[in-house]
Amino acid sequence: MSMRFTDKVILVTGATSGMGRAVAERVSAEGAKVVLAARGKEAGDAFVAELRAAGREAIFVPTDVTVGSEVEQLVRQAVDRYGRLDGAFNNVGAATATGPITDVDDDAWAAELALNLNSVFFGLKYQIPALQASGGGSIVNNASNVSVTGAAGMAAYSAAKHGVVGLTRSAALDVAATGVRINALVTGGVDTPLLRGALGPDPEEAIRGFGAMHPVGRIGQPEEIAAFAAFLLSDETRFITGAALATDGGLTAA
Repeated sequence: MSMRFTDKVILVTGATSGMGRAVAERVSAEGAKVVLAARGKEAGDAFVAELRAAGREAIFVPTDVTVGSEVEQLVRQAVDRYGRLDGAFNNVGAATATGPITDVDDDAWAAELALNLNSVFFGLKYQIPALQASGGGSIVNNASNVSVTGAAGMAAYSAAKHGVVGLTRSAALDVAATGVRINALVTGGVDTPLLRGALGPDPEEAIRGFGAMHPVGRIGQPEEIAAFAAFLLSDETRFITGAALATDGGLTAA
């Protein structure tokens, strides 16, 4: 494996599970110092212990990314600890306000946008200056296939993820001349604990059915998303910014 991230500092939110964990593992294996953020301190501390046992450098900062002051503190701790920030993977999200839009509670709508969209806004707001101070870098925002399509019963989630793509493109244009690149992943179904928890009592059967919707015939694995996210976070992609890139097994092409 290449060591594309030697001397680089990469921040990952939603880092203790699923795609966030896979990205953190991938960039860490390639030499990055990783700053891990999530709400659960016990899981975060355990993940840091695993990485350090493998000879890697990592810290965990308990963070609620829907709160701007906590995201500001997260970035500050990253810079205070390692002296710089070179990249970030903004990964927090979930579909919680589901059902017909006429039945969605006002507070549930606001909470959905806070989790899936405001969290990315706060990330960009505080990560961009840190990357600029380090001479540039890359931010990858995890969107979804419903960031470019609709989904019955998921109006709030789809609206938020559409917002992530728009926010990604606009922010990328704001800072394109400063050496900071910002892109979004349009992910399809990925086999994560979050997905399995949402699929009911027989997740294996549901995963097979969901996988059949993807032209490749299956859902993705977190490590497959991590491989592409690491590519975007690396210096190999210095000419890519403002893009929403499908990592979805052909789902949005169908």
